[in-house]
Amino acid sequence: MTRQKTYTVDQALERLKNYCAYQERCHMEVRTKLQSMGMIPEAVDVIVTALIQHDFLNESRFAKSYARGKLKAKHWGKQRIVRELKQREISKFNIEQALKEISEEEYLTSFSALAQKRVAQIKEKNRYKKRKKLADYLLYRGWESSLVYDKVIELVP
Repeated sequence: MTRQKTYTVDQALERLKNYCAYQERCHMEVRTKLQSMGMIPEAVDVIVTALIQHDFLNESRFAKSYARGKLKAKHWGKQRIVRELKQREISKFNIEQALKEISEEEYLTSFSALAQKRVAQIKEKNRYKKRKKLADYLLYRGWESSLVYDKVIELVP
């Protein structure tokens, strides 16, 4: 049986400072990391509080960064971004602030580029099946159905 390494609060705090400095993290990720390190709940609370006070941990900053990043890198729609942020227990207020970070122009440009790229990849000959495949793909990516269905009809007449 392998023994888990134990950490003092100061050692764990230093590790978590590095963890948070490397990439924006949400409170849930930090708590999960601390629990996996074998920290007791009281120590977890102390460390999370210290990280917030020293601005290593900021939910608002995380949500904004996450929303911008997922739109740019993965071309997710707002619905998918909201769903993922809710899974990370981000507050409704922070989610709304994060969505304000996304410009409407950038959002629609990303949507159009994704739809055009995907329609070119679909080899289906039957136009109704092709429409369904495109619509399912875009809806899964979290784009609003009103946008999706208009774009599907535009791209697959």
